[in-house]
Amino acid sequence: MSFFKRLKDKLMGNEDEKVVAINEEEAAEQKQDEATEHARIEATIDEIEKVEEDSTTESSIETENPVAIEDQEQQEVQEVAIVEESVDEKKPSAWSITQKFKAGLEKTRNSFTSKVNDLVARYRKVDEDFFEELEDLLLQADVGFETVMELMDKLRFEVQRKNIKDTNGIQTIISEKLVEIYEQGEEDLIELNMQPKNELTVILFVGVNGVGKTTTIGKLAHRLKSQGKTVVLAAGDTFRAGAIDQLQVWGDRVGCEVIKQSEGSDPAAVMYDAIRAAKNRKADVLICDTAGRLQNKVNLMNELEKVHRVISREIPNAPHEVLLALDATTGQNALVQAQTFKEATNVTGIVLTKLDGTAKGGIVLAIRNKLHIPVKFVGLGEKMDDLQPFDAERYVYGLFADGLDKELQNSED
Repeated sequence: MSFFKRLKDKLMGNEDEKVVAINEEEAAEQKQDEATEHARIEATIDEIEKVEEDSTTESSIETENPVAIEDQEQQEVQEVAIVEESVDEKKPSAWSITQKFKAGLEKTRNSFTSKVNDLVARYRKVDEDFFEELEDLLLQADVGFETVMELMDKLRFEVQRKNIKDTNGIQTIISEKLVEIYEQGEEDLIELNMQPKNELTVILFVGVNGVGKTTTIGKLAHRLKSQGKTVVLAAGDTFRAGAIDQLQVWGDRVGCEVIKQSEGSDPAAVMYDAIRAAKNRKADVLICDTAGRLQNKVNLMNELEKVHRVISREIPNAPHEVLLALDATTGQNALVQAQTFKEATNVTGIVLTKLDGTAKGGIVLAIRNKLHIPVKFVGLGEKMDDLQPFDAERYVYGLFADGLDKELQNSED
């Protein structure tokens, strides 16, 4: 099936869904309504992320009035619950999900794809000079050296096989080959390893401080709850000041119980208590937070091994997922972090946060191709539902949306 056909059938959804997006006035009104619906959610999420940034110093926490904070948080939880109740009633369409990828990759597209467009405009024919400049652009977008070399080989072969002389339609070929590289030899990459009904699924989150790990846990819990699952959270990051409180705020917000101990407690003991509590409450999913002190690598890795050992002892074959949270804005540094954590624990998937905040969104391809770890979720914004399962076709469409839209229109004409 051609890339254009997949765009129409999968990415865009059916014709009824597309009608809503075609009318610019209606689209603007819908965008304004969504902004209003999520205003309070975004404000509180910003507040949480501010807590995460300031949590390395305890002074900011000590100066707050605990009673006032508790009253304010309770009010926010009630307000968010009312707003989210109306939001959850709307099941996102194929079109709306595709638009999230398009909007979330805007910075990368403006930086990278505009240069590709300029390149295509300057070169009327596909020659070696064109390939060399395209190679440089891909490297600048953090696609990764190995991935770029593989893509160049595939493009050269395809150009020769189809006897392509000019650059018309070249973005479609680039897009299709990038999808092939990401998906080669793999199936169901984004699916979480959920256990059968009445069995507890344990998801362990790892990652350094500051990447948005706790926020991502809250968003994933919200996503699973909207699917009808009972979720329990374990506050295993017992060393970072404010980490337990931050997770508790998220637990209150999404309606999940948080199992915790005092700051400085043994994380493995927290996991033991959390598993017992989740079993007693007949929960479907237990999501476990962990510390992220990468500067003390040996102690951190020993701690993760101990946590893993306790979980496996209580539930054979658990944890069922070990998700590594990475900040997309750190570029190649995220790749280094992924390699480090892969050495310490069996990472089963990547959650790439803040993809909407970087102009180097090509890091997704670099991680997949170099480490052979699938990206299972991506953060495309600050709203509750902006944590989306990764989809290679939607991702590549988000990178090349402007050029592909024009080529798609030309192909239909």
